[in-house]
Amino acid sequence: MKCFSLPAIIAGAVGLFLIWLPMSLQAQLVLSLTILGIMLALMIRPDIKTFRQIIFVCATVLAMRYAFWRTTQTLPDISEPINFIPGFILYIAEMFSLLMMAVSFFIVADPLKRARPAILADAECPTVDVFVPSYNEDPELLALTLAAARSMNYPQDKLTVYLLDDGGTDAKCSHKDPRVAVQAMKRREQLKALCAALGVKYHARRENSHAKAGNLNAGLEVSTGELVVVFDADHAPVREFLHETVGYFTADEKLFLVQTPHMFLNPDPLEKNLETFARMPSENEMFYSVVQCGLDKWDASFFCGSAAVLRRTALKETDGFSGQSITEDCETALSLHSRGWHSVYVDRPLIAGLQPETFVSFIGQRARWCQGMLQILILNRPFLARGLTMGQRICYAGTNLFWLFPVTRLIFMFAPLLYIFFSLEIFQANILEFACYTAMYLVSSFAMQSYLYGRVRWPWVSELYEYVQSVMLLGSIISVIRNPRKPTFNVTAKGQTLEESRLSPLARPYFVIFAVLLGSGLYAIWRYLTEPMSSELLLIVAGWNFINVGIAAAALGVVSERRERRRNHRLQVRRHALMRIAGKLYSILIEDASSGGIAVQFMEGDPGLDKVDGAVGTVELRRAGIARSFQVVHRSISDRDDGKSFGFAYAERTPETFLAIADLMFSEQSTLQDRLTRRQKRQGYLQASLAFFVWVFAGMLRFFQYTGGLVSEQKEKSFDDAPMMIDMTSDGGEVRENQPDMSALMGERTYA
Repeated sequence: MKCFSLPAIIAGAVGLFLIWLPMSLQAQLVLSLTILGIMLALMIRPDIKTFRQIIFVCATVLAMRYAFWRTTQTLPDISEPINFIPGFILYIAEMFSLLMMAVSFFIVADPLKRARPAILADAECPTVDVFVPSYNEDPELLALTLAAARSMNYPQDKLTVYLLDDGGTDAKCSHKDPRVAVQAMKRREQLKALCAALGVKYHARRENSHAKAGNLNAGLEVSTGELVVVFDADHAPVREFLHETVGYFTADEKLFLVQTPHMFLNPDPLEKNLETFARMPSENEMFYSVVQCGLDKWDASFFCGSAAVLRRTALKETDGFSGQSITEDCETALSLHSRGWHSVYVDRPLIAGLQPETFVSFIGQRARWCQGMLQILILNRPFLARGLTMGQRICYAGTNLFWLFPVTRLIFMFAPLLYIFFSLEIFQANILEFACYTAMYLVSSFAMQSYLYGRVRWPWVSELYEYVQSVMLLGSIISVIRNPRKPTFNVTAKGQTLEESRLSPLARPYFVIFAVLLGSGLYAIWRYLTEPMSSELLLIVAGWNFINVGIAAAALGVVSERRERRRNHRLQVRRHALMRIAGKLYSILIEDASSGGIAVQFMEGDPGLDKVDGAVGTVELRRAGIARSFQVVHRSISDRDDGKSFGFAYAERTPETFLAIADLMFSEQSTLQDRLTRRQKRQGYLQASLAFFVWVFAGMLRFFQYTGGLVSEQKEKSFDDAPMMIDMTSDGGEVRENQPDMSALMGERTYA
C-alpha cells in the first residue's frame, strides 16, 4: 500500500493516544460524538484517499475504546462462575467480531481497480483450453454454457472447449446396478452427440475420484493449452471473456490466475421469497465488487471455482488442482500464492450463471463452502504458510475465519435470554455507559458498513443472511472441527423450480427459535412492568432481544418458499433482428431473451397475432458477417407503455438453437454490466429499516398462511413454461426437460 498522507499519520498518532486515555463518561460521550461527526463529514467525499484513511482511524479509535471498556469494566466477577462463564463466552464472541472487523478494514482499505489488459493480435494469443466440469446437470443447461464458450471471440485454432463429464465415467457405465449403468451410458451418448454438434471435445474419466478437483486434473491430462479456463456447468461467458482476461498473462510471467466475478440470472431463496431480486444488490456482490478488489491489492485474490483463467505451468507445480479440502479452488490459489505466483482480479461481470433457488440447496452449498474454508484453516494453516507475504497471510486467514460467523451470530442471538429468564448478569453496564460506549461503537460500525459496502449491501441484509445460514451451519462447523478430513464434495443443484408455494423442509428450527425469542420478549415486558426495582440492564437486554426477534421473524419469510413462476430467467438484450411469419418478413426488436424464449416488439406494423394462435416464425440474427436463424412459437401478448410485447418460445432446442441463444444473450458484456449497475444503489438506514419491518410482518404472515394450508395459487402460463425438446441423442430421439428428483432437492447428490 502507498504511504499514508501526513494528515492521516497525524490522525493516527492522535487516535493512538486517545485509545488509552482515561476519561469520564461525559468526556467519552463528547469524544464519541466528535469522532462520529468527523467521520460523517468526511464520508461525503469517498474519492479522497486522505479522508478515507482518517475515517478508518476514527472508526478504529471508537472500536478500541469500546474494547478497552468492555475488557476492563463489564465482565462479571470471576468468583461468580454462573455469570462469568457465559459472560466470558459473549466477550470472546465480541472480541472475535472486532478482530474480523479489523481484518475487513485491512482488506478493503484501498481496493484495487485494474485497467483493462492489452488486446493481443491473433499471433500473440496463447492457446486456451476451456473446461466445463459436469456431474449430473441437465443436458440443456450444459448446452447453453458450451455454446457460449464455443462462441467466445478468440482465434478458433487456439481455442478448445472440453466437457468433462463425471456423470458418464467408465465406473458408472459399468456399475453393478443396471439402472445406474444404463442411465450413465445414456447420458454419455447424449452428451457426446451434443459435443459433436457444437464442436466441443467430450471426456469422461475412469472413475469419480477426488470430486471436482479430480475431474479438472483429468482434463489437464488430455489437453495441452497454455491457459486453462474453468466454467461451471451453469456459467455461460460473454463473447469478450478471453479478450478481457488473457492479456494480463503476457504482462506477468508469474501470473497464475485471472478471476472474474460470478453474476446470476436468478434469485437466491432470500431474494425470491422476500421479492427483492433486481431491486436490491445480491448477496455475492459485496464479495465480488469490494472484497475481491481489496484482496487483489494484497495479491491475495483467489480462485473461486469458475469464471477464471489459470496458467498450466503454474498448475504443474502443484500437480494440478488441489483436492485435500472440498473447496479446491481456494486451496489451489493458496498453494500457488505460497510458491510466489501472482493473481489478478477483474471487476467486470463476464459470465452469467444460476444460483440455488430452494432453501435446502442454498444451505447445502453454504455448508460446503463453510466446511471447505475451515478445512483449509485447520489443514493448511494459511497464517503460518511459508512463502506468503504478511498481507496474504492476513487475507487468507481472515477469509477462512469468516466462516465461524455462525458461532458468534447464535451467541448474540441467545445471550439476552440468560438475563431475561435467569437474571444472569453476563454484561455489567448501566444505560449511560451503554450509550457512551456500546451505542457509539455500534453507530460507527453501521456508518462504516454503509461507507464501505453501501452500494452493494443494504442495512440489515447481512444480519439476515448470516442468521438464516447460522442455524444450519453450526453442525457443519462442529463436524469439520471433529474430523477435518471427513467432509465430501456435494454438487449444488441448480435450475430447480417449485411447482407450489410451501414451507421449506428446514423451516421447523426457525419457527422454534422465533417462538422462543418472541416469548422472551413478552416475558421481559412483563418483568419490567411488574418488578418494583426493574434493572436498567433489563431495558438494554430487552432492546437487544427485540432486534433478534425481528431478524428471526424475517427469516420465517425466507423459509416460506414461493413457487417459481419462471423456469428460464430473462436477460434484457435489445437486439435488432428479422422475423419471418407466414412468408412475410418483419423487422423486430428483441427486448429480452432466456433459454426458453424471447420477448419482441414489431418495429413496422402489427403482424395480427392473437394470444393463442401458436403461429410459427423464423428469427434471423446477424452479427459481424455471421447469420443464425431459429424457429419460435407465439405464446403471449402484453401491453406496455411503448407498445405491445409479443412472447415467443423456441420451437425446439437443438444445438444450433443454443448457439443462437448464446449469440443473443451473451454477445455484449455491457448487458450484464447494466443489469448489475441498476441494482447497486445505496439505501439509507431509515428506508432500509422500513423495508426490513415490511419483511418482518410479511414474512410472518406468509409463514402462518403456508402452515395453515391457506395457499392455493394457480400456476400462470408464460412462454417460458412451454414444453421444450432438444435432439441430442445419436439416434435422433427426443429428450424432454428433466424435473429435479427428491434426492437433488435434499442436496444428496455427491461428487465423490
